[in-house]
Amino acid sequence: MTPEMRDRLRPFRDEATARGIPADDVERWSATVRPCATLRRDGDGDGDGDGDGPVVGRFGGPLMLPADIPDPSHPFVASIDLAALPADATDLPLPPDGRLLLFAFPETAGDSETMGSVVYVPVGTAVTERDRDAWNSFDFEDYAAMFKAFPQGPLRATADVSLPWHHAVERAERPGSGPLPGHPRSEELVAAWGRTRSGIAPEGPLQIGGYADEEAICTDPVSVAVSRAVRAAEAGGWDGPVSADVSDWVLLADWYAGMDVEGWESSTVHWVIQREDLAARRFDRAFTSVFSNP
Repeated sequence: MTPEMRDRLRPFRDEATARGIPADDVERWSATVRPCATLRRDGDGDGDGDGDGPVVGRFGGPLMLPADIPDPSHPFVASIDLAALPADATDLPLPPDGRLLLFAFPETAGDSETMGSVVYVPVGTAVTERDRDAWNSFDFEDYAAMFKAFPQGPLRATADVSLPWHHAVERAERPGSGPLPGHPRSEELVAAWGRTRSGIAPEGPLQIGGYADEEAICTDPVSVAVSRAVRAAEAGGWDGPVSADVSDWVLLADWYAGMDVEGWESSTVHWVIQREDLAARRFDRAFTSVFSNP
């Protein structure tokens, strides 16, 4: 934890202490902090800091892809200019430049398929404009209307801090869940973060790195995504190899689709990737999991 991170977390630590949580528990939880980049459109949120950061990409816009990349099977969400991200905005080993394109269908289907994809376009790569509706080959009108409701416009980035929103892990030895290992007061600490987060790192519709969040959260959404990736690989719906160890994975990005798309108010899209795939820039190996509470 850098001195700047520690200073930014002061309101959280004060709130946790006021709730009677022992100092050791507060410090152990604070040490889990991760940097992240929060991306917002002008006018998003409550106005506090909106539009202050550099433009690092956009929601929607033309779909520009290399000729050897097939038409994606999911709708186009956003493109990120990695060179424009603030320095050290995340702790992910992202390429220093090029564009990251995110695709997703913000609805749950089955537990054995990915609901999106990621394409990395290095600097200098020749690209051509594609049909943004090619994913909807059957021309389903309802889905076409949903895609038209996807957000559009430039995205500005703010370097933020992120603490876990999940407070429990599934217990193998008996049904149910328990507090995060090493953090017996995890549920109370998450509540303290929820009380203070808006004044420390206000949320935006898109987040790069950090911890995953969703409407109804208990266990880590990344762990859910990993279990789905394992099942998808076993069912032949996604190429392996796949590690079942959550520590081998990271959150690449979160999209709170419910902020923008009518009818999907509870939906959150999680793009996750294995650490070794990220280091090797194999973004085609990212897996997309969606939380939806219809």
